[in-house]
Amino acid sequence: MPTPSMEDYIEQIYLLIENKGYARVSDIADALSVHPSSVTKMVQKLDKDEYLVYEKYRGLVLTQKGKKIGKRLVDRHDLLEQFLKIIGVKEENIYQDVEGIEHHLSWNSIDRIGDLVQFFEEDPKRSEDLKQLQLKNEAE
Repeated sequence: MPTPSMEDYIEQIYLLIENKGYARVSDIADALSVHPSSVTKMVQKLDKDEYLVYEKYRGLVLTQKGKKIGKRLVDRHDLLEQFLKIIGVKEENIYQDVEGIEHHLSWNSIDRIGDLVQFFEEDPKRSEDLKQLQLKNEAE
């Protein structure tokens, strides 16, 4: 299982490839706000662990294992953003909050959050009831 740092790299590489068709060391460094040398070291480790194939000066591609984990990590991130929106977290806090919690939850917790998101989406009245409760609590 990848470490939280490895997950950040895999997730970002997956997103870059999905959006641009490729992921270069410089793109990854920019996206993660790290030095290119740090990216190169991590990419070499991810290559060794078979999440991607890296050829110096030629770029990288995710393996099937890397694609599968990358998609799951992106889905986890999106789900947590959706969850925080549903429960009324302010938009300006959502990204930072997701970044802070996504590596600290078990996949079982992620699945239960998914169930809760589905519960609210299946009946919009539930979301409205929650908003009314929050307004009441804030007024007190």
